[in-house]
Amino acid sequence: MNHLKTLSLLLLTALIFSCQEKPETTSETNKDLVEEFDYNVTEFADIGVLRYQIPGWQELSLKQQKLVYYLTQAGLSGRDIIWDQNYRHNLAIRTGLEEIFTTYQGDKNTEEWQQFETYLNRVWFANGIHHHYSMDKMKPEFSKEYFVTLMEDADVTIANDVWQVLFNDQDAKKVVLDKDKDIVLESAVNFYEPGITTDEAKAFYNSIPVDKEKPVEIGLNSRLVRKNGKLMDDVYKSGGLYGKAIDEMIYWLQLAQGVAETPKQEKALGLLIEYYETGSLAKWDEYAIAWSTSTEGAVDWINGFIEVYNDPIAYKGSYETIVQIKDFDMSRQMNVLSENAQWFEDNSPLMEEHKKESVTGVSYKTVNVAGEAGDASPATPIGVNLPNNTWIRTVHGSKSVSLGNIIAAYGNAGSSGRLEEFAHDEREIELEKKYGAKADKLHTALHEVVGHASGQINPGVGTPKETLGSYKSTIEEGRADLFGLYYLMDPKLQELNLVDDWKSYGTAAYDGYIRNGLLSQLVRLELGQDVEEAHMRNRQWVSAWVYEQGMEDNVIEKVVKDGMTYYDIKDYDKLRMLFGELLRETQRITSEGDFAAAQALVENYGVKVDQEIHKEVLNRNSKFKTPAYRGFVNPVIVPTMDGDSISGFTIEQPATFKEQMLMYSKKFGFLD
Repeated sequence: MNHLKTLSLLLLTALIFSCQEKPETTSETNKDLVEEFDYNVTEFADIGVLRYQIPGWQELSLKQQKLVYYLTQAGLSGRDIIWDQNYRHNLAIRTGLEEIFTTYQGDKNTEEWQQFETYLNRVWFANGIHHHYSMDKMKPEFSKEYFVTLMEDADVTIANDVWQVLFNDQDAKKVVLDKDKDIVLESAVNFYEPGITTDEAKAFYNSIPVDKEKPVEIGLNSRLVRKNGKLMDDVYKSGGLYGKAIDEMIYWLQLAQGVAETPKQEKALGLLIEYYETGSLAKWDEYAIAWSTSTEGAVDWINGFIEVYNDPIAYKGSYETIVQIKDFDMSRQMNVLSENAQWFEDNSPLMEEHKKESVTGVSYKTVNVAGEAGDASPATPIGVNLPNNTWIRTVHGSKSVSLGNIIAAYGNAGSSGRLEEFAHDEREIELEKKYGAKADKLHTALHEVVGHASGQINPGVGTPKETLGSYKSTIEEGRADLFGLYYLMDPKLQELNLVDDWKSYGTAAYDGYIRNGLLSQLVRLELGQDVEEAHMRNRQWVSAWVYEQGMEDNVIEKVVKDGMTYYDIKDYDKLRMLFGELLRETQRITSEGDFAAAQALVENYGVKVDQEIHKEVLNRNSKFKTPAYRGFVNPVIVPTMDGDSISGFTIEQPATFKEQMLMYSKKFGFLD
């Protein structure tokens, strides 16, 4: 869901060219550290790995620091789960690759050994053998024969049918969304036992009775398997699937519960523990309610089987955790949006019957990440809105956060010339450099706080997962994007003191969105590929739709200069109207459960790529060395012991990516 997942440098152009905004701190010592800090760790293939700091750590009490530490340890204890969820052979492959890496005594100066190291780095980054973004299986550059030699020389045994997968065409894509294929049967992701079809899976979950008013998220924390000819859920819980890792998580969560800041935090952690003990989805809803209404305290967390992007039919949640410390100054500014959420709803272009009479309890805060694991690491979101269950969000509200120190680390890590390459003219470049960074942050806030909170489903209509199927995620993300885009060009933002020049911020935001949606994000795809990832699809279908609808009035002009393509917005007011029209339509699709319209919108505008433009973009991008994707190592929180008691902590930064990955496998490899 409601994740702005894995922002590439192209999407971060605004941050890169913003005089490199620093994380806000309350300590001169922290400020000095930020300015001298080396954010860059390593680069390989299309990946750059960065570091981040934890501003505000020293402002926490020892008890609060313990809470952060215990929560991060709980999160890392479940790390192996995402590896197994991503692909059934991932853990065996990782173990074998790491054994070769640490024990091989042969020549490590050869080209093939360097290719082996690069491949291992890619697998570490993706939590498996499929690319974290494109979902394609990553083929090694070294030969099958060389790999056999490595296994023999390092005395490493990997089952033949497992290691052969690295080189053959089996399980070629983690998540298949092609409407002409059996998307469950052909997806390599390990949520469904091999052999189970899409029709079987849907029929199984459709047969389960649920409370229509307060439905649980069926299938969220389980693997669908076939036993004795019948389908059944193998539930993730203590004593069940992934039980060994979950028991470790429970141990640390119990310690965290003992140092909770507030009674509400303590209650929420207790319910989370019960959920992991029982696997009960009703208990998960109890926890989600307690967590979403626990808004006091400096420390917060995300923990569970949450986002359904990796499931082709959007039932199964991927394991992830984020531990965070509130950035109070930025959060106060963003709370303005939450406090005025009803105004945005009432004044939106939605049909009256699709507007909520009361937008409940959305909170938005900028936080600083203290640790991440699972599907949030190494590739991380920059903003999160939870819980995902629609009825809980409607009745009890939700929490939206922007990961401030992650965003700042992207901006501080260096830049490229991609902005100058893909922007149409000097004015567009100037506006992006001056206003783009804050416009990006504001769009994230509008997307999460008012976008995802907006609108309602018509009585008697099923949830978007039920009605829109595989298009649910991209329609929801596009709907939230459009809500933000519509209001980015509104004087209300200046009236609320969120910006000082609403038109310039809106102009920069519109330029950046169209530039990315129609051009620059294409560097993420190999030539000939369709668009698969939900967020990338929504950026393309939004941009392509408004471009086409505005052609008669020349709202956006396609310009070719010296053989290079640009998109120049000619009428920002009309573009805003088009964003409003499309917002109205996507809300109608969601409210009415109009699958045919969702399919037409996404397939006609969001999937196929103009091959000539794609080839051109890749050629233009080839001059830049900055990786297309970035992610992070995590700071290591190390306790100082006084006998059996923790007396304090130090924060250590990993020197290398491989150091942290090997340490994680050794310390948290509970499912090997």
